[in-house]
Amino acid sequence: MKPYLLSLAVGVLVGGIYALLGVKSPAPPTIALIGLLGMLLGEQAVPVAQKMLRKEPVLAFVKTHAARRVLGDHIKLPTDNA
Repeated sequence: MKPYLLSLAVGVLVGGIYALLGVKSPAPPTIALIGLLGMLLGEQAVPVAQKMLRKEPVLAFVKTHAARRVLGDHIKLPTDNA
């Protein structure tokens, strides 16, 4: 139940931001897709920032884990053995 309430709360927040920016909701498809891409990138920005603060390797994380989260598991990455 918690994920549903959290999703609703974030949706209300984003709806408020849309209203302040004057963007119609539901947004036109291009704007909606760009917004979804921004959400995916933002979701990966937090672990990248955490790794940077801990002075851990970031590039390998971005090339593997973050790339798979943003592009999907079906994408063949250069690091994959084929």
